[in-house]
Amino acid sequence: MASVDVPVALLGYGTVGAAVNYFLTQNADDIERATGHRLRVVKALVRDVEKERNFNPDPGVLTTDFQEILGDPSIAVVAEVMGGMDPTGGYVLDLLRAGKPVVTANKQLLAQRGAELFAAAAEAGVQLRFEASVCAAIPVIKVLREALVVTNVHRVLGIVNGTTNFILSQMEGGKDYAEALADAQARGYAEADPTADVSGADAAAKMAILATVAFGSRVTLDEVQYEGIERITSAHVQAARQMDMVVRLIGRATLVQGKVDVRVSPALVDRAHPLAAVEGAFNAVMLQGDAIREITLEGPGAGGIETASAVVADMVSIIGTTGTGFLHNDASYRNLERLEPGELRSPYYVYLRVDDRPGVLAHMAERLASHDVSVARLVQHEQNGGAALHVVTHEARAGDVAEALAEIGELPETTSEPEALPVISERGVAELGWA
Repeated sequence: MASVDVPVALLGYGTVGAAVNYFLTQNADDIERATGHRLRVVKALVRDVEKERNFNPDPGVLTTDFQEILGDPSIAVVAEVMGGMDPTGGYVLDLLRAGKPVVTANKQLLAQRGAELFAAAAEAGVQLRFEASVCAAIPVIKVLREALVVTNVHRVLGIVNGTTNFILSQMEGGKDYAEALADAQARGYAEADPTADVSGADAAAKMAILATVAFGSRVTLDEVQYEGIERITSAHVQAARQMDMVVRLIGRATLVQGKVDVRVSPALVDRAHPLAAVEGAFNAVMLQGDAIREITLEGPGAGGIETASAVVADMVSIIGTTGTGFLHNDASYRNLERLEPGELRSPYYVYLRVDDRPGVLAHMAERLASHDVSVARLVQHEQNGGAALHVVTHEARAGDVAEALAEIGELPETTSEPEALPVISERGVAELGWA
């Protein structure tokens, strides 16, 4: 069978764009054998055509004029790998409206403008694929949209930011937060300005996308509650170790009685849980549903080569399914209510610093109990003339925990603001023998 020549274009030609072109060039024969198509980069939009690059494209490929891509009817698919919101969002929208399928690795763009982009794709009858926007080379979007289409997934747990997971892993090895962050920057895992990663914003955008696909209901970035790892200290890591847990930045998307909750925060993860074993700059996503019970996907979640491999896979998928109607539809097909923030139930780890005198511990337990929060496990340490209390609760409403801690924080025997982190356990706190 004769090979079909397929001209493609790139928006951006940095680390990821160069890697996409490298893969398409070096693996052209393999792609052709598998699909009957030979994908060839004919245009790549850049700011500076003279800039040195890792893998130089053919002469004439680089351009600073977007119209050379938009106005070329021969270009069959465009991969957006330039990042950012503007002018990227406008470019993608124009391409979709012009009838060109698009692959994007841009999580922020999808989390903030996904509805608009998918509407344009649907109207033009073209595909918008986005595997590389979440966890790079881990094919979680494909699994959710294709393999698990009738599974009724009701919970997604994810370590979806490699930078923060590397930092927390280094802190387990004895480094403090500042040392671990500096190490991450030195190795290229963290940017010079690491705010998007360490604040949880990057993970929040990815969890918005995962929740949208998993539950079929649009979740935007502004609907995701998130906090990062900036306040995590060696004390948190040590307390987790004593309770046979580890600290991880966990994204949680939950479907509870037809209502959706999506949040990102540091959590204590029991060592028996699969996510506790994910170390360094790796990512992992756990999917829980009626038909599958539990599936965990793990692998490198960032990097130019890893992201490029997902982009190429999506490009090949588009070429292979063009005209069939397969996956043309938006991943969001229904409107679901949002769970009130205080209604989500979870076990919690609570850290309190109090005066070390008789009756204080009983007083704290009484205040927790008055808000329907019961203690499953407690570790106490002497600290600077006082006591540090490390408490694990049974499953409780987030709102009840917050109200109890606000009340405890006002007591004269409390010497610092109480802190709470969710606990992720494999089978529930009671079944781990903590009841």
